[in-house]
Amino acid sequence: MEMIDERITENRDGVVVAPAIVNRDDRAMEDVTIEYDGELKNHGAGEIYLHAGVGNEHTPWEETKTIKMEQTAYGTWRTKVRLNNAESFNFCFKDSAENWDNNNGENWEYRTLSSRYF
Repeated sequence: MEMIDERITENRDGVVVAPAIVNRDDRAMEDVTIEYDGELKNHGAGEIYLHAGVGNEHTPWEETKTIKMEQTAYGTWRTKVRLNNAESFNFCFKDSAENWDNNNGENWEYRTLSSRYF
């Protein structure tokens, strides 16, 4: 059973990103794990999806994708994405009934390096 190493994560509002994206040069072309333990999970969603996009500070939601997440043995939801040359990685979550968790309208944003992912 794979567990996320807490030394290399960032946890905000039930969302864990590993590794925490800090040094732009070291994070390019790296797989990033997103783990979700938020509102949709707590309301019993049977499926959860990551809705994500990359871009820059002026257009943060280019190249959007929706990815079905896998439920872990701990009941959280997890997926991996590859960040390739993106300045920012922006995401939120939805369930199969189209209920959204968008961090109270703020979404989640992680600054990265440069514009394609996956």
